[in-house]
Amino acid sequence: MAQTKAQRSATAKKAAATRKRNAAKKSAQDLKGSAHTTGRGVTDLAKAAGSTAQSAAKSVAKRADAARRRFS
Repeated sequence: MAQTKAQRSATAKKAAATRKRNAAKKSAQDLKGSAHTTGRGVTDLAKAAGSTAQSAAKSVAKRADAARRRFS
């Protein structure tokens, strides 16, 4: 049986609403994933900065100890 123009229009509106809803859901998932990745990157950066600072402190301590021994 052939569809009327009103039926076709209603079906098209329903399909458009579904596409819009699915696009919004995907966008939200992408945003959530991006935020998670960014947060992980910040955490990794903070850890790297901490280990770099610790390494630098050890290096300074070794140099200070070496200088102290040289001049003692």
